[in-house]
Amino acid sequence: MSTADIRQKLFEYIRFADEKKIKAIYVILEDEIAEKHEQWSKEFEDEILRRIDDFESGKDKGISRKEVTKKVADLAKRR
Repeated sequence: MSTADIRQKLFEYIRFADEKKIKAIYVILEDEIAEKHEQWSKEFEDEILRRIDDFESGKDKGISRKEVTKKVADLAKRR
């Protein structure tokens, strides 16, 4: 059975399962589900927000798409 078939069967099962079974399945997968939702660390989020604030306040002007493309091409050449 393919992964797609298994996924479909699980989806159908969960759609109609009683509340007790849904809660039991969730308890088994709770930590993994939380990890998927917490992809970024607090430090990373803080850094992103700081950079947004710097850009919006004019403290950081950013760089153009052309400059980004050139930097990426230059980095690719080094590899």
